[in-house]
Amino acid sequence: MNKTSLRLIHLHRSKAVTRPLIRKILSKDPYLENIYRHDPSALSQYLSLTSPRAFQLYQDLHNPQLIQTIKNDCQTYHVITILDSTYPPLLRTIIDPPYVLYLLGNEKLLTELPSLSVVGTRNPSPEAKRKMNKIITPLILENWVIVSGMAKGIDGIAHQLAIENNGKTIAVVGSGFQHVYPKQHVNLFYELARKQLIISEYPPNIPARRHHFPERNRLISGLGTGTIVVEAKEKSGSLITVDQALDQGRDVYAIPGSPLFEQTSGCHKMIQDGAKLVQNTHDITEDWTNNQGKWCRILSDNTECKLVNGTKNEFHV
Repeated sequence: MNKTSLRLIHLHRSKAVTRPLIRKILSKDPYLENIYRHDPSALSQYLSLTSPRAFQLYQDLHNPQLIQTIKNDCQTYHVITILDSTYPPLLRTIIDPPYVLYLLGNEKLLTELPSLSVVGTRNPSPEAKRKMNKIITPLILENWVIVSGMAKGIDGIAHQLAIENNGKTIAVVGSGFQHVYPKQHVNLFYELARKQLIISEYPPNIPARRHHFPERNRLISGLGTGTIVVEAKEKSGSLITVDQALDQGRDVYAIPGSPLFEQTSGCHKMIQDGAKLVQNTHDITEDWTNNQGKWCRILSDNTECKLVNGTKNEFHV
């Protein structure tokens, strides 16, 4: 890892920074050298910050204990930044990409395609797993990467289906790795860390907070070539992920269900609004072709993009 990437990890840890501020600093100081040379007053003027915020930034940039903590974390976990060549290509295309990612597990999964983001309710209907087994398991068996959020309900089922079928799955979590959330998924967390991949944009010592989950949803949708909603109520956090997927130019799918289950009402509304209705796996794969184990996306002019053997991203979004 080069020095600029290490400085970006350090900057990202400051209590004073936000993603817009990091963007501003990088535009002024691409190698992140000058910010270490300014005192609080100069930082305030340089970055148009309030005095307390500039002072907090100065303290964090010159805090030896924080610097040592970062060094320890970089030895314990794999940490990548948007400046690194190993940064996931699909996330570079989204409007608000994370500047730093913490990884636990098989980092190679970040570059493997196609990938499907699976979202839905934390309180699924009795038929949810059967629907997922019918539609998503064939994708797992065809080496699609399943991306979800390790929440209760649909997320957990999606990860378990991938594990049970010797497939590939990525969990995007809303807390640092030292604070597993939800607690019911501690065993799943460690199972994913052994053979799959867990990622977070939050440092290891940061617990789950309410606003983290809408934030992490943009990464769930961003890491998928499409997003499928299995079950969701009309007013559901899953539909935030759908909105982000649409903003990111991703395909959006919804599985219909019985009108007797409130958990399917959001999917039905999505279909009314233009999401693709999915009754079987072919409804997802019909825009793709599998040529000797290599998946290719069929483009609008009926040509194939070059793709996707797990080492190179040439997926067109």
